[in-house]
Amino acid sequence: MATVLSVSGSPSASSRTNRLLRHLDRRLTAQGHEVIPLDVRTIPAEALLGADFQHPAIVEATELFARADGVVVATPVYKASYSGVLKALLDLLPQYALAGKTVLPLATGGSTAHVLAIDYALRPVLSSMGAAHIVQGWFTLDKDISVQEDGSLTVAPTATEALTQVVDQFSTVLGRRPVLAAAG
Repeated sequence: MATVLSVSGSPSASSRTNRLLRHLDRRLTAQGHEVIPLDVRTIPAEALLGADFQHPAIVEATELFARADGVVVATPVYKASYSGVLKALLDLLPQYALAGKTVLPLATGGSTAHVLAIDYALRPVLSSMGAAHIVQGWFTLDKDISVQEDGSLTVAPTATEALTQVVDQFSTVLGRRPVLAAAG
């Protein structure tokens, strides 16, 4: 079906955000999509913070965005906004890196006071980068995500239902993308 770039904007490998995103990646893969994970925290800090557009990791990330049909962007919410590492990456991408792409914004946080971070902080940036369609996103409370001793993830039933709906909506929109004929 489609190629999906799954971007984790969490600065921590063991974060609930990262684990939830990788859990949702499996659903997209099961639906027939090729999912490419990108953990922004793995990009060297000197490349991100030094705005080194020529750094191989930045060049590779830019190519991954260009190759994707759809992008899932997940971030923890800090101080009512998306993470700094995610902002650093988005700032280094071309202005219209999301042109023609379907985007699913996801966020996690400790309080419902941050639920509007998707609509008031993240969505405007994604829109300004040319996203063709930003589907309904979802904010998941940290308390609804549990990591078991064996590393498996448990998501509260109400959050699971909502996440399933937004992921399936994203998948459906990707499935409706027109297939472009190969150039001559």
